[in-house]
Amino acid sequence: MDRSEKALSYFDNKFNCSQSVLTAFAGELGLTEDESLRVASAFGGGIGRQQLTCGAVSGAVMALGLKFGKGKNDEDEKKQLTYEKTVELFDAFTTLNGSTNCRKLLNDLDMRNENELSLIKEQNLFHTNCRKYVVDAVKITEQIIYNSK
Repeated sequence: MDRSEKALSYFDNKFNCSQSVLTAFAGELGLTEDESLRVASAFGGGIGRQQLTCGAVSGAVMALGLKFGKGKNDEDEKKQLTYEKTVELFDAFTTLNGSTNCRKLLNDLDMRNENELSLIKEQNLFHTNCRKYVVDAVKITEQIIYNSK
């Protein structure tokens, strides 16, 4: 099973987009499955269902941080590199999907409004749109991590 399939497996089993993306990379980046599911859980629905940054993008950002980020004893350059990789992710995701904003990606429907959440479900947007965003975030992250110098 490749990373995209793994991420979709989590997503299809009631984990949010952020959890699904991060967990597809977690083991090889030093987190256990349970740690990655827990740390990413608050980022679903555009951070706590506020529909800010897409959770799939947030999960990808966390994976980039694990790979490139500045730790306690690292050089400051690692922080700048992580910022550059994050901008690369946002640019690529925006090119594919038009935005990194969860609400915009869900046709400007508000998931905290009962009527609009019903429309999201009726239009099957979690299945059609969000599954695509999960795959896109995984593929972009793979490109950034595995095609980096």
